Amino acid sequence: MKTILSASAAVLAIVALSSPAAAQTNELHYDSPIPGNGITNPGPFGEFVGEGLVFLQIGTRYTAEASAPADSETATPEVTVVFTLSGTVNKDCSFYAGNNADARNIDFGVIGVRTGDNENVNNAFEMVGPAEAAIETLTAGCNFNNEVVITKDNAAGMVNNAAGGYDTDEFQANIPYNVTAAWTGVAFNTIAAGSPQSLALSETDLAGTLQQGAWRSDMTIDIVAPAINTRGLVAGEYTGTTTLTLRAL
Repeated sequence: MKTILSASAAVLAIVALSSPAAAQTNELHYDSPIPGNGITNPGPFGEFVGEGLVFLQIGTRYTAEASAPADSETATPEVTVVFTLSGTVNKDCSFYAGNNADARNIDFGVIGVRTGDNENVNNAFEMVGPAEAAIETLTAGCNFNNEVVITKDNAAGMVNNAAGGYDTDEFQANIPYNVTAAWTGVAFNTIAAGSPQSLALSETDLAGTLQQGAWRSDMTIDIVAPAINTRGLVAGEYTGTTTLTLRAL
């Protein structure tokens, strides 16, 4: 029976698998001229018969064994790696207020009063017109939820602290003023495009607060002391302070 290939005609296929593990080659074959004695991978009895035929020099045997170590770890055809990126941005508020204190000392100079001797007594020493100050900075804002706070040191406004004596029915020693700050921002904890925002204190307000989301823009601050036309002003120096605070929350 011609089932045994000569060495010169045998072609051996050597395959290394990169796909999931397959059984390694372990082949045991017997054959002989006696019909029906071709045995492939026999059990113990078939191997006994095959080895007996080989021993009697009647049959032949073919073996092929292959071995290679398995993967060092379970193979993973897809690997996902998550990189967690992190960093910190500090909370900050900015307000460009000039290069020295002169930029923040708002001097109205002489606040004009009616000093003409031809004035009616009911108009004498009253303010000629309003006192106004306009302040603008091109750099203001906070990079987190924040609050804008405006505070006067005195709800009476600018005060003459050395006024001496005067008739309170006809004179006063304070000049009330209002304050309005305006900028572009968003409401507290809101994610949206910026829109005009403002915080205003009337002549009688002492302080005001407005909470905002992160914003950056120019800011204008207008201070107006309306003309007083019910009483005259006592002569002297009138002073007051207004404080603007930007505070990250």
